[in-house]
Amino acid sequence: MSDQPTSSTPQSPSPQNPSSAKPCRRYGRIVAGVVVVGVLAMVALGVHLQQKVEERFTGQLWQLPSVVYARELVLQPGAKIRYDEALKELETLGYQAVKAPARSGEYKASRLQLEFVRRPFTFKEGQETERHVVVRFDYSSVKSIHEWVTRDGKPQQRELGILRIEPKMLGMLEAKTTEQRIYLPKDKMPQALVDALLVTEDRHFYEHDGVSVVAIARAFVANLKAGRTVQGGSTLTQQLAKNMFLSSERSLWRKIKEAYMALLIDYQFDKDQILDAYLNQVYLAQSGRQAVHGFALGARYYFGRPLSELRVDQLALLAGLVKGPSYYNPWRYPERAKGRRDLVLQLMVENQLIDEKDYKIAISRPLDLQAKGQLSQRQPAYFDQLRRELTEEVGEKFESGKGLRLFTTLDPLSQQKAEQAVREMMPKLDKKAGKSLETAVVIADRMTGEIRAMVGGSKPGFAGFNRAIDAKRQIGSVVKPAIYLAALAQPTRFSLATTLADKPLVLKGDKGEEWKPRNYDRQYRGAVPLYQALAKSYNIPTVNLGMAVGLDDVIATMEKLGVDRQEIPPLPSMLLGAFTLTPFEVTQMYQTIASGGRKAPLKALSAVVNGEGEVIFQQLPVSSQAVPVQAAWLTMYGLQKTVTEGTARYLNQQLPSSRLAGKTGTSDKGRDSWYVGVDGREVVTVWVGRDDNASSSLTGSSGALRLYADYVLRRDPEPLILKQPAQISMFDYQQSANQTYQQACLGQHQLPAWDPQGNLKLTCVKKVQSFLHDLFSW
Repeated sequence: MSDQPTSSTPQSPSPQNPSSAKPCRRYGRIVAGVVVVGVLAMVALGVHLQQKVEERFTGQLWQLPSVVYARELVLQPGAKIRYDEALKELETLGYQAVKAPARSGEYKASRLQLEFVRRPFTFKEGQETERHVVVRFDYSSVKSIHEWVTRDGKPQQRELGILRIEPKMLGMLEAKTTEQRIYLPKDKMPQALVDALLVTEDRHFYEHDGVSVVAIARAFVANLKAGRTVQGGSTLTQQLAKNMFLSSERSLWRKIKEAYMALLIDYQFDKDQILDAYLNQVYLAQSGRQAVHGFALGARYYFGRPLSELRVDQLALLAGLVKGPSYYNPWRYPERAKGRRDLVLQLMVENQLIDEKDYKIAISRPLDLQAKGQLSQRQPAYFDQLRRELTEEVGEKFESGKGLRLFTTLDPLSQQKAEQAVREMMPKLDKKAGKSLETAVVIADRMTGEIRAMVGGSKPGFAGFNRAIDAKRQIGSVVKPAIYLAALAQPTRFSLATTLADKPLVLKGDKGEEWKPRNYDRQYRGAVPLYQALAKSYNIPTVNLGMAVGLDDVIATMEKLGVDRQEIPPLPSMLLGAFTLTPFEVTQMYQTIASGGRKAPLKALSAVVNGEGEVIFQQLPVSSQAVPVQAAWLTMYGLQKTVTEGTARYLNQQLPSSRLAGKTGTSDKGRDSWYVGVDGREVVTVWVGRDDNASSSLTGSSGALRLYADYVLRRDPEPLILKQPAQISMFDYQQSANQTYQQACLGQHQLPAWDPQGNLKLTCVKKVQSFLHDLFSW
């Protein structure tokens, strides 16, 4: 066997197992598919989120409530506005007393002089800037108005002919949303507020693209060290995206959408637009069912003042509340809130946004909050009337949620004093009559019919049944002035001295039924003069007078005064008020009488202005002569006698020099207690009774009059000076043995009379001429 070299044949590699490659390819395709789906999903999400952002930002960002304002106080030389009234107006508007007024909303009061810086305000006629003025008064009116101006570098005073003081913001007619805000553009926000917000919440706001990686990392580290969430990494843009578009749920998916939307918002809109939206969107408090959003409304909620007038420490508190309005609630946790405020101030001084001196002053100040957070309307009865007028007068032009501005006729001082009187007197009247008494108060300007105040129940702030405009109650003796006016409108037949029978009376109806009216005191005086029957509210003389005038004429007169004819039954019992009217309707009737016979429809709404400053509705006070001025004047003379010597004598004891007029009223079985009072400024109707129509055991004098007296003492009435009209003259009368009056040239009593033909004067002159003739012809 020979040795031969061994040849080695190379072996080909064994083929790979086809089954091992298939899973890899499959997994690759799955991953690629997932990536594609994810990308498509993110694109779809982006498109969806982009549409939401565009729809919101390019349209109206929020449903804005209609802001309601009171009447504006107009000052001009000679105006019958007293010093104390103007001072109370400034205090009601939240002006701050200082030694030397320099800023908007500050004032200084001295004897018969007010110096103040009137706030800037957009009236219905347009924007007016702040004005530094000095208003001087005499004892009953405005004497002069001057404004401080700079001329040739020197401060000087120039005389003004008129000055309007901005109206008080009353509240809001809510849009169909639980969010409430007053929109204020960023450029009108205090810079100190913007600085405080950015240094506290997002100091790199103008540098990042909507999401800050640095902030997220910083928050992650801080939370990791603390073992809990102590710091957030969200930018203002992310907070805005969450608050406007997303819920508050804590989830990764919500955070992803929040960041995505923040990027989209930052890409599409500039920083100032975003900041403007945030400043008006931020949540700051909860007021009942209404959420307080935006710093403009937050300033009024916490401090009761415009945002522009807040100090830096107050602005710092608002900025600090962004982190947690409930946790830092300054009323419940004042120390916690002050600590947060001081931290914001510290950040501001560290970043050179305020100096060290201002910082020390700011942290030394108390929180200076108002007594409690107030947002919801506090005049529900008045707002109810306002809504009705909006429906009737403005109609489709009124769009809820568009941020309209409503200017009204409400007088804040009258409303405040009326509510105080109700809260003070109703518990006292309850003690007299038992519990469950209710009330209604309607106050209108005597001449213009503008509604100055309204209370719809014994709890003024409760938005329940509005008795002022919805409760129809028997009016009793408050009907009587209309009857006496109907008679006095016939001067050839009736005067204040006319004798009226006061004896038992029986009236028979068409079917033989008998009606036997009686005086309240069950007494009969035989005969009384007309003015005394009105002043002392005697029933029998009133019925005799009404029947002599005629029911048709009386009803026609009441219709002229503003009462719906359909409400008045054509029956003799109508003469004693045996029919129903609302306090609102009674006020209209008396306004016509008290104004000299000029009917001015009662109105609460003055004007409506839209967001662009366009006046879409306006109504000025209008009046027309409804009944003769002489008859109205004589009736008012009789109603003044009601206060001095009649059923409202209690009022004269309280205010003997105010020359007030009024009328008490009590319905059958004491179910309703009424009083209508008139001073130089207002007509006030007060009703007191029970909702179930049971007896209140109160007369007009013991019930409603007492509430009116409390109100008018608080309000400080304007003396009622009635200008004597043409053809009215004073005449002498002699009182006979039966207490009736007879005209005499030299009588014991004087009464005014309407003498259109001069017959009464002529009679007296003839008697004097006859006397002189007899004297010198002997």
